[in-house]
Amino acid sequence: MSKINLILLGGGGHCKSVIEAIQSDEQFNIIGILDAKNLHSKILEIPVIGDDSIIQDLVNQHYQFLITLGNIGSPETRIKLFEHIKSLNGLMASIISPSAIVSINSKIGEGTIIMQQALINAEAEIGNNCIINSKVLVEHETKIGHHVHIATGAIVNGQCSIGNNCFIGSGSVIGNNITIADNVTIGAGSVVTKNIKEAGIYYGNPARKK
Repeated sequence: MSKINLILLGGGGHCKSVIEAIQSDEQFNIIGILDAKNLHSKILEIPVIGDDSIIQDLVNQHYQFLITLGNIGSPETRIKLFEHIKSLNGLMASIISPSAIVSINSKIGEGTIIMQQALINAEAEIGNNCIINSKVLVEHETKIGHHVHIATGAIVNGQCSIGNNCFIGSGSVIGNNITIADNVTIGAGSVVTKNIKEAGIYYGNPARKK
């Protein structure tokens, strides 16, 4: 079985974690990284081969892409890159670390990565261009929108609904049957016990709007 040739976009700290997750999966071969700030360098021995200006050329070579920028603060750059690649008819890879446990009855969107030791339970649905980081738990029947980053160790309990463009901080707990609107940031270690209906930043136990 031939490997899928993969291009990573963004060479920061999150990229390093992604490289390690991908290298333990025999499906993929990382060709290179696009990062304007680190041209002509290597990141964990993977070469930086250019910047965003060569995306069209790489699409024409039928490589697949994964966005390896984190979205702490705002997912705007990740969204723009995703939409740009899709507008060029580029292919977005979906990555599941071999150490993750993902139910066969779940759905994982394109351009999404499930990181090391994450657990995705039955009938969970995760949208496009998401980061489900290390040791995250997404419980049964939960629906997560597009361009969402769930940070390390967060717990999203059963039958929740997380909107688009959200960030759920490390160690946060989202209670059962909770709905969170689009464009919400949940601070690290927060506990969400009630529905969140408005965009904004929330933190604390229970989580309140900043």
